[in-house]
Amino acid sequence: MIRLDTISKQNGNRLVFIEASAALQKGEKIGLVGPNGAGKTTLFRMITGQEDPDGGQILVDRGTTIGFFSQDVGEMAGRSAVAEVMDGAGAVSAVAAELASLEAAMADPAQADQLETIIERFGDVQARFEELGGYALEGKAREVLDGLGFSQDMMDGDVGALSGGWKMRVALARILLMRPDVMLLDEPSNHLDLESLIWLEQFLAGFDGALLMTSHDRAFMNRVINKVIEIDGGVLTAFSGDYEFYEQQRALNEKQLQAQFERQQAMLAKEIAFIEKFKARASHAAQVQSRVKKLEKIDRVEPPKRRVSVAFDFAPAPRSGEDVARLRGVQKRYGSRVIYDGLDLLVRRRERCCVMGVNGAGKSTLLKLVAGAAEPDAGSVVLGGSVKLGYFAQHAMDLLDGDSSVFETLEGAFPHAAQGSLRTLAGAFGFSGDEVGKRCRVLSGGEKARLVMALMLYDPPNFLVLDEPTNHLVHLAGRTNPISTAAHAASGLPVMVHLNGLARVRLK
Repeated sequence: MIRLDTISKQNGNRLVFIEASAALQKGEKIGLVGPNGAGKTTLFRMITGQEDPDGGQILVDRGTTIGFFSQDVGEMAGRSAVAEVMDGAGAVSAVAAELASLEAAMADPAQADQLETIIERFGDVQARFEELGGYALEGKAREVLDGLGFSQDMMDGDVGALSGGWKMRVALARILLMRPDVMLLDEPSNHLDLESLIWLEQFLAGFDGALLMTSHDRAFMNRVINKVIEIDGGVLTAFSGDYEFYEQQRALNEKQLQAQFERQQAMLAKEIAFIEKFKARASHAAQVQSRVKKLEKIDRVEPPKRRVSVAFDFAPAPRSGEDVARLRGVQKRYGSRVIYDGLDLLVRRRERCCVMGVNGAGKSTLLKLVAGAAEPDAGSVVLGGSVKLGYFAQHAMDLLDGDSSVFETLEGAFPHAAQGSLRTLAGAFGFSGDEVGKRCRVLSGGEKARLVMALMLYDPPNFLVLDEPTNHLVHLAGRTNPISTAAHAASGLPVMVHLNGLARVRLK
C-alpha cells in the first residue's frame, strides 16, 4: 500500500534518512521505534505529503486513503465535539455538509424560485448520505468519543472550551471514525487514561486496515503491533513480530555482529603481525604481498552501534522538613462539578506517591494544588519547611523559546554555570554533539520534555511533582530513560507523579 524507496532527508546539518527503504502492506500493524528526534514524525509528514524527501520516492497505491493523527491538532472552536469528529469522516462528511446546506436553502425565502431544483438535489444527496451510512454517523461518533472518555455534556459542548489534552482526543476520534485504509498514529496514547487506552487497544485490534504508529508506552504497542520498523542512524530496519520480539532480535543481532567484528579483528591482527614480521625478508616477499592484497579486498565489519549514556552527577538536594506538603479541608470545583470536598492529605519526606484514578477524577488538579498552579476554593495547601519544589507539567513545554537553541536555553536558565557542565547536562538528557544547537521550535515532543527536565533537575529540588512525565518519551533498549534519570536524581526525595495509561516507572 505504501512503499518508501531509498529515501534521503536532511534537516539542517543532520542527515535524518540515508537511502532508507521500507514498505507497509495491507493488514500490517507496525510500530515505528527509534530515539526521540530520530525522524519518526518527519517520516509521517513525508508519507502524508507535508514534506518531500530530498532523494528517493514515496509510493502510495492509487485510491488508498490515509488518516494521520499528530500532536499538532490546530485550532478547534465554534462547534461541538461530535460535529468536529463527524467532519473528519471522509466522503460522508462532505455529503453531510451539502445536505445541511440544502436544508438551509429550502428554508431561505430568497431562494424560493429555485426550490424545485433544490428539492431534487436534496433527494439525490439524501440518498447518497443514507448509502454511506450517514444517519448512523452521529451514533458512531458518540461511541468513539465515549470510548475515549467523553461525557455527553463534553460531546455536545463547544470543542473550543476543551483543554489541549481533550482536543487531542477529539483529533484522534476523527481518525478512528474515518477508518481509512492506512492509519498513521503519532503517539496516540498521550493524554489517554487507563480506561481510554484499553478501549483504544481493542479498537485497533479490530481495525482491518494498515497501521503505522509510535507510542511511548511499550506495553500498549506490544499488544497492538505485529511488526516493528526501527529508525537508527538514518536507516530503516524491519523486524517481523511484536515489540518484545524486536528487543530480543535486536540484542541477538548486536551480539552476532559483535562476535563477527571480533573474529575479523583477530584475523586482521594476525595477518598484520605476519606482514610486519616478514616484510623485510626476501624469502617471504610473495607471501607478504599476497596477504597485503588480501587485506585490501576485505570488507570491514563495523562494530554494532551503541548508544552512549552520559554520566552526570547531580548536586545533592537540600534536606526538607519531615512534613513536605499538607492539604487540610481542601475544596475545589469547576462550575457545578465538585472535584474535592474536604480533602485531607499529608506527603512526608522520602515518600513516593503515584496518583491514580478514572478520567476526570482530579489527578492533575491535585498536583496543581500541591504545586501552587491552582488555588483551592476552600481549605489550605501548605508546603513544609525548606521545601524546594520541582514541578513538571505539559504546559511547561510550551513555554520554551522556539528561537533559542537547546544550549542557549540551558545557558539562559543557568548563566553562572560552566559551559562544560551544561554540555554534560545536555548529553545526560540525550542532546549530544551538534544537537545542542537545535532550535527549540524543531524539537520533537520527547526532546522538549527532556529539555524541561534538564532545566528542572540541574538545580535539584527536594520535592518533585510530575504530571504525566512519560508523555512524548519513547523508550529504546540501551538508551537512558529521562524519567529514570529524574528518579535517580531524586533518590530518597518525596515524589508525586501522575502517569497516564500503562506507562511503567519504578518508584521504589
